[in-house]
Amino acid sequence: MRYVSTRGRVEPLEFQQAFMMGLADDGGLLIPEAIPDVRARLDEWRGLAYNDLAFEVFGLYATDVPPGDLQQIVARSYADNFRPAVAPVAAVGGAFVLELFHGPTLSFKDVALQLLGNLFAYVLQREGGELNILGATSGDTGSAAICGVRGRRGIRIFMMHPHGGVSPIQERQMTTVLDDNVHNIAVVGSFDDCQRIMKTLAGDLEFKRAYSLGAVNSVNWARVMAQIVYYFAGTFEVQRRSGAAAVRVCVPTGNFGNILAGWYAMKMGAPIAGLVLAANDNDILARFFNSGEYSLGQVHKTLAPAMDIQVASNFERYLYYGLGQDAAALRSAMERFARSGSLRVGTDAGGRVDPDIEAGSAGRAEILAAIRRCHEETGYLLDPHTACGWAVAHARVPAGPDGSPADDEPPLLCLATAHPAKFPEAIELATGRDLAHHPDIDRLADMPTRCAVAPNDPDKVRRIIVENVGQR
Repeated sequence: MRYVSTRGRVEPLEFQQAFMMGLADDGGLLIPEAIPDVRARLDEWRGLAYNDLAFEVFGLYATDVPPGDLQQIVARSYADNFRPAVAPVAAVGGAFVLELFHGPTLSFKDVALQLLGNLFAYVLQREGGELNILGATSGDTGSAAICGVRGRRGIRIFMMHPHGGVSPIQERQMTTVLDDNVHNIAVVGSFDDCQRIMKTLAGDLEFKRAYSLGAVNSVNWARVMAQIVYYFAGTFEVQRRSGAAAVRVCVPTGNFGNILAGWYAMKMGAPIAGLVLAANDNDILARFFNSGEYSLGQVHKTLAPAMDIQVASNFERYLYYGLGQDAAALRSAMERFARSGSLRVGTDAGGRVDPDIEAGSAGRAEILAAIRRCHEETGYLLDPHTACGWAVAHARVPAGPDGSPADDEPPLLCLATAHPAKFPEAIELATGRDLAHHPDIDRLADMPTRCAVAPNDPDKVRRIIVENVGQR
């Protein structure tokens, strides 16, 4: 499998080259030349354990990694780092929840970033050199990426987060990691500003090459590849329990990477009847899929801070396919967006962009109501991001008398993206009780922290990198 850029100005790359490049050198995003069709293999895959399923999926995309090496990378990534399992499914109130928060930092980001840490180590061991990872986080990516590479020889990580724009626990999960190769940077601005700085520095090819910059954000294709696996695993399990032919999957999303992985899984042949995109008050993606207009708004701080995003990096990958895989058309669209802050695509007779993707948004009241009602009725505790998805999905599906989907509707699988203990204030607001705890979170309270504060300026972040790496 080779990889091409959405903007069409990078020669096709092998997987390891694409992985280490991160953001394409022409400013676009790297994608596989073709999407594998695995429909003939679904019966075989249904009986596989998660690690074996991951090996099969990765083997389609990482074709330049020898199978024996790939098996070892998968085992190191998943064998001991997730308890009780990587992606267990819970039955909740007539629907199903795919729990993706059982990794070391209690977030779905662990599923991909444990893999990336091992992939980086593998490539560097074989090829030598060093890597300086520059990342941006709206909350969970930062701690998961740091966990994946902390203490690794030959790797440094510089992780930006919006100053005061992540939850206190998310911040402490990052800043209490004091390994010499970990550098946290609080940027005085929004996540979109952090992401803009990251892309600016990655787009400076002389600096990128001199300082061996790599990416862990979902601009790196390996992030999306890793997330594809749990869509197969989750829908297979719901099929097993329900006997349904296909499953409707709801995904809370901000940067579009998680739901994009679901879209790829669906195109590969996963038994997905349709995707439900759930946004919070930062509803640029929901508005796009319901109108065809992708236009910037003001960033709102919400109870679901990981979704407080306007410019969704992975949207460019989706738009590339929507424009017929025409790199010139994609470049033109992104140039218009850069100039005006908006772009438009065609819709069907019902005003929808994609018949496979429904979209909606949930505000503060709906998120709190979803947490409260789900806990009262089922005893299950949703974090605010998952609650956003729960609210949107249940508002958009006909229900039977017991609140479960109507008989002619496919079963609903909601992705749970974080442990509720990461957002205790929202849980207490919703339930009136201090219910959200986890020992790994509770022990952060008394740990020392380290973090640099930087203005919203690419050159200031560049200087931090140079000061820590050395003049090149």
